[in-house]
Amino acid sequence: MKFTQLFITGISTEIGKTVVAAILTEALQADYWKPVQSGDLHNTDSDKIEALTSFEPVIHPETYRLKTPASPHYSAEVDGIEIALSKFKIPATNNHLIIEGAGGLHVPLNDKQLLIDLMEQLDIPVVLVSQNYLGSINHTLLSIEALQRRNIPVKGIIFNGPPTPSTEDYILKYTGIKFLGRVEQEQDITKEVVKKYSLQFQNVFND
Repeated sequence: MKFTQLFITGISTEIGKTVVAAILTEALQADYWKPVQSGDLHNTDSDKIEALTSFEPVIHPETYRLKTPASPHYSAEVDGIEIALSKFKIPATNNHLIIEGAGGLHVPLNDKQLLIDLMEQLDIPVVLVSQNYLGSINHTLLSIEALQRRNIPVKGIIFNGPPTPSTEDYILKYTGIKFLGRVEQEQDITKEVVKKYSLQFQNVFND
């Protein structure tokens, strides 16, 4: 059996990556890994995935758990450490794996390297999460261009939030990126909501 590995990233921060990661973890009954957690160590993204999925996913430990809720490079500096790409290893598993990034592609990990450098090193397909706001077309196109420039495979795009056909149609036509689906604006994100959306994504990654 061929197992799916996906890296979930977004066009910016607070764009819905964790919700999408929970949905895809549920859809694939996958393992989950957050390489870097910055701040909120009592309610991490790993904790949220565990709370939002209807099964008990294998949650692989973060490579770096940083105390300060800030850019990873600064959080690491406050903690008196330096993030090194050599420390990141894809967890060994005989299952599907969802990996969630931090912020957008150019989030700094240290003085010289960005999150996109880690994505390039891991060399697994990316799912890009986009959300409509003033400037989101620009941010989405720049993100896709940056990924393609490094030959990082883009599995497709998921739109999060209220539908905006003019924006979404432009992004899809201009880039040729595959539309994987959408997550509507929900009042509350619960296990039931995650389960509902997961049914829409169960067969998306079979090809």
